[in-house]
Amino acid sequence: MSDAKSKPRFTIRPAVPDDAETLVNLIRELAIYEKLEHFAKASAADLQKNLFGPRPYAEALIAEVDSVPVGMALFFHTFSTFRGQPGIHLEDVFVQPEHRGLGIGKALLGTLARIARDRGCGRLEWAVLDWNKSAIGFYKSLGGAPLDEWTVFRIADEPLERLTRYAPESS
Repeated sequence: MSDAKSKPRFTIRPAVPDDAETLVNLIRELAIYEKLEHFAKASAADLQKNLFGPRPYAEALIAEVDSVPVGMALFFHTFSTFRGQPGIHLEDVFVQPEHRGLGIGKALLGTLARIARDRGCGRLEWAVLDWNKSAIGFYKSLGGAPLDEWTVFRIADEPLERLTRYAPESS
């Protein structure tokens, strides 16, 4: 237990299936912060299936202060054709505003860096919204560098479905 004079104690741990609802709540808080709430449609059932089901597509870390969840990092593996080795993509990292400045964000990214190193990954990468100057400054302070020569493209929903028309029929 922490008192008024000491910093709260925090821990970082891998998410487990019982954390699905907690992750959904943190994702919604992140979406509100990023002004993207209308895109936050993930449910606990979605996360149960896609993070902890028979074929997990991603993993998550949970940050807790005094055993109460206050942050998370959601990530998945990528592969670099040029390097010939895996990498990790950090899809989202979030620490509740009232718990920022305690080193939790650095601890989440440090834990993810250790996971990347231990798994033989050659890089850790993520995207950041252009307007989020505090996050950009934070990432740069850790040694992160923007890839100015790259532009992220995305296709989803109806255009994704439309693009499937170009795939040859399965045999």
